[in-house]
Amino acid sequence: MATRTSNQTVTFAHPFLLKGVDLMLAAGSNRVVTDEESIEELSFPVYRRVATMIFVPGESPQASSVEMVAIDPRDLQEARDRDSNGPSAPSAGQVEMARNKE
Repeated sequence: MATRTSNQTVTFAHPFLLKGVDLMLAAGSNRVVTDEESIEELSFPVYRRVATMIFVPGESPQASSVEMVAIDPRDLQEARDRDSNGPSAPSAGQVEMARNKE
């Protein structure tokens, strides 16, 4: 099965939370990688998404460390939609998640 990988940079104007990431992410640009595999049973080229990952700052004391976290692209789009509407108060679930991390 043939696979392909696409890269994009997603920029947030405000700090944001994202499902699958256990910390508040800072405003700025993040690299997003999507892996897709071909569906070879068809007579024309078609790909299905198999993974989407975002690169976020690592929890290491070194400033240059990053982590690659698997995410749902719908969650990423929801975070981008919230960001484009301006900063908003986090939901009760987001606040609870942040408290549990402390």
